[in-house]
Amino acid sequence: MTDHRIGLTLHRLPEILEGTGLGELVDALIAEDQAKRLAAMDA
Repeated sequence: MTDHRIGLTLHRLPEILEGTGLGELVDALIAEDQAKRLAAMDA
């Protein structure tokens, strides 16, 4: 599975669809959001 917004590719589609591998994707999305918010504060 690839999320092109953050450039993350995970090769565990079955686990992601089952929900057990979803944590890594969610963590990456949260980290990207936090980085963007911090960058906006510095600007």
